[in-house]
Amino acid sequence: MTFGDSLHAALIAIRVNLLRSVLTALGIIIGVGAVIIMISVGAGAQKQVDDLIKTLGSNLVLVLPGTTTASGARGARGSRPTITVDDAAAIQNEVPTVNVVAPMVRGSGQLIFGNKNWSSSILGVTPEYQEAQEWKIKDGRWFNDQETRAAAKVALVGETIIENLFEPGENPIGQVIRIKRVPFTIVGTLIAKGETPRGTDMDDTVFVPLSTAKKRLVGGRRLSGKLVNVLYVKSVSAAAVDDTIRDMTNLLRQRHRIRPGQNDDFFVRNLSSILEARASSTRVMTFLLAAVASISLIVGGIGIMNIMLVSVTERTREIGLRMALGARSRDILLQFLIEAVTLSLIGGIIGVALGLGGILGMASLGDWPTIIRPESIFLAFGFAAVVGIFFGYYPARKAARLDPIDALRYE
Repeated sequence: MTFGDSLHAALIAIRVNLLRSVLTALGIIIGVGAVIIMISVGAGAQKQVDDLIKTLGSNLVLVLPGTTTASGARGARGSRPTITVDDAAAIQNEVPTVNVVAPMVRGSGQLIFGNKNWSSSILGVTPEYQEAQEWKIKDGRWFNDQETRAAAKVALVGETIIENLFEPGENPIGQVIRIKRVPFTIVGTLIAKGETPRGTDMDDTVFVPLSTAKKRLVGGRRLSGKLVNVLYVKSVSAAAVDDTIRDMTNLLRQRHRIRPGQNDDFFVRNLSSILEARASSTRVMTFLLAAVASISLIVGGIGIMNIMLVSVTERTREIGLRMALGARSRDILLQFLIEAVTLSLIGGIIGVALGLGGILGMASLGDWPTIIRPESIFLAFGFAAVVGIFFGYYPARKAARLDPIDALRYE
């Protein structure tokens, strides 16, 4: 009895009991589909986190002002301005693991161009901000140190502002917009960055020189003198971030005359560390979901084994007749093993189709980030075949070891 004969006999047996075969393969179908969907969803979430890390800038540390305390109640971070431009210069010059430091002040206001207006975030920064945030220029240029020292009225705008103030195809470079009624010339536009982890549109932002912002737009008594809202500190490498935080903290405590035992009047946040932790938890969740989905493959394999055992019992006389006509034990073993594996593979094929359909449906209807990983398809499909062999071997071996005479007498 050749392999082709065994395969033909297995397919006939599956077709004769079609409904039972479908129900038997259902566990494999659901398992394979679930594994593919879970791995794809996890890969999509992982890519989203990676994009956030790239968007916010790598090796980035934020230095935020301290808090106020009134009647025993502490205010929010930044409620007590304590960070200055001189702090930024000291960190740049005295902390060896720092690549660049960019002080920033922020505010909001109305932008006007022609008969259109738009409310947007206003950020006053130095030229170093571009390197710290790794924000690429789409058209034009970034303002330079000379323009910052002279408090020049120049600006860069994000994609959202361009969409709401200018006509499609209109070139914003060289155009004059009014920011809080102060005219500014646009010298550059920025590549779109999307949203922050909190859902804030990063492209709905206009950048102006720090000195210009403090004098004309977002200064005032609260940010008088050299005070700023935040410092963006970029370390020379990811491995040096911890050294940067330690040395920078010691330097600021010294500059702010904070005594041992006293609390810092500033906060340090390691954005890369926070997002890497989020990425790690996403990976763990992906593996966990894939493991849970794999359980249904095992359940499906147990279902195949049970049905094959029932099939062996039902077809005992058929097995005895085949053996009486010359079929060897290995022929019977091969036939039932092929039948189990075929059920698993058919279930795997349907499961792959179901998984791909589920991914496309989630991407189009639910707007979920998904990435189809070819390795997940091969993994699920290969696991289905292994399940068929593993759980199909015992029933096949039981059938092959039947005594031909006893099998023919079986009622």
